[in-house]
Amino acid sequence: MNLSGVFPKDISGIHFHFVGIKGTGMAALVEILHARGAVITGSDVEERFYTDEILEKLGIKALPFSEANITDSVQFVIYSSAYNSKTNPDLAAAEKKGLPLFLYSEALGEVSRLAYSCGICGVHGKTTTTGLTGTILKELPLSSQVLAGSIITSFGSSCVMNSPSIKAGTLPDFFAAETCEYQKHFMSFSPKKIILTSVESDHQDFYPTYNDILLAFVDYICLLPEGGTLIYCADDKGACEAKELSEKKRPDIKFIPYGVKAEGDYHLTLKDVKAGEQNFSLELTGDLSLRVPGEHNVRNAAAACALCIELLKEKGLSYKDYLPSIKKALLNFSGGKRRSEVIAKTKTPSGEDVIFIDDYAHHPTAIKTTLKGYRDFYSGHKIIVDFMSHTYTRTAALLKEFASSFESADCVIINKIYGSARETYDGKSVTGEILSKEVQKFHSSVIYAGEFDKAAEEGLKLLSEKSGFPDGYLFVTMGAGDNWKVGKLILEKLNKSERGAQ
Repeated sequence: MNLSGVFPKDISGIHFHFVGIKGTGMAALVEILHARGAVITGSDVEERFYTDEILEKLGIKALPFSEANITDSVQFVIYSSAYNSKTNPDLAAAEKKGLPLFLYSEALGEVSRLAYSCGICGVHGKTTTTGLTGTILKELPLSSQVLAGSIITSFGSSCVMNSPSIKAGTLPDFFAAETCEYQKHFMSFSPKKIILTSVESDHQDFYPTYNDILLAFVDYICLLPEGGTLIYCADDKGACEAKELSEKKRPDIKFIPYGVKAEGDYHLTLKDVKAGEQNFSLELTGDLSLRVPGEHNVRNAAAACALCIELLKEKGLSYKDYLPSIKKALLNFSGGKRRSEVIAKTKTPSGEDVIFIDDYAHHPTAIKTTLKGYRDFYSGHKIIVDFMSHTYTRTAALLKEFASSFESADCVIINKIYGSARETYDGKSVTGEILSKEVQKFHSSVIYAGEFDKAAEEGLKLLSEKSGFPDGYLFVTMGAGDNWKVGKLILEKLNKSERGAQ
């Protein structure tokens, strides 16, 4: 649907209209363009989302969909892939007027052309790595903007970090963004540097085989200009394979490894977990600490440090002068929305402490590493996980892997599968109940509760028992669906019973 047109270097005063403005990525892009001086309007459904708060801070109110939104002052239209001109009146009117129309990923690509841009990608960890990158850059004397695919607490509960050195309406020297592999959306981006965290089979509706998704990452890496940089995880087999294939095609690219298996500046040494901090070191920086759980997040921190140090070098600055700032930034990082997000702390009916966490992990590897992180970080807690698998295609393709990914949990509740409009399902090959039976082959305490009210009921039963652990319970809602509602239902009932007891 993209009509001719490119974003000008100076977008101050230019009117952009967003169709589907409440989407996380869309709202983040609004923040980026607003900070650069653009005029923004947008439309969406009436239902309130957490992004409404982001938009309201900028003085933007989402309008109902209408052809009247495409006024004579609108110069560019950016739209979510959920909408098209056949069914959406805004897009139909914009197309009729011949306005340039950009998918979100295309618009992000246009923004990336206007600065020295860095793409952060991978099947796992890209949101957290982007959040860590922005948190570090916020403390450095580099003019930068960072766009993450979720709200990051250290960004000021925003999806975007604008460094203090940026003046309103001006372009940053550096732009970093989370870039997505689905449907090769990242191919619209114009990177000078790329972080690659991981490559595994995923999005089976678009990448039927592992080789398909691997080659997509290779194509993205090969977008780098001559002398561009790939910062890749040496501990991830898929990332290493992507690096090797890319190196054959593009030996001019600079390849920088990070991780335990890496050699050189960003060799990682994992240390202990003490007093709520994960301690580790990098060859170049010495000792560092992080206050979010999981070795996978230590690796994400290593990637972010590597990128930020390489950007300091681009400006001719010595990383040694800014090590205190980097260390401070890592300690300031507390995660993001749905990324090991601590929702609440309360008491069980028997008076034990319980921490509620919500996490987006929806791939077997992410589930396994995230739960292992909780087991290490919250060692004194009994861990109950409520899991909702996302998409039938992913669940069917990785059924055995899902089944064996909950070993670090003490109890597992499985919900029905959260389907996707982009896939068709025969209703037989895989269900939440089938998944729960597979999990039972590897785990002794598994409950199938398809609906959320039933899951909340089962969760309350488990929390009514004595945990047998010194620090009580950790209740985790996990997945890319909306089963965070299970935690909310349990919390409401616990709080109600606590008020009734007073």
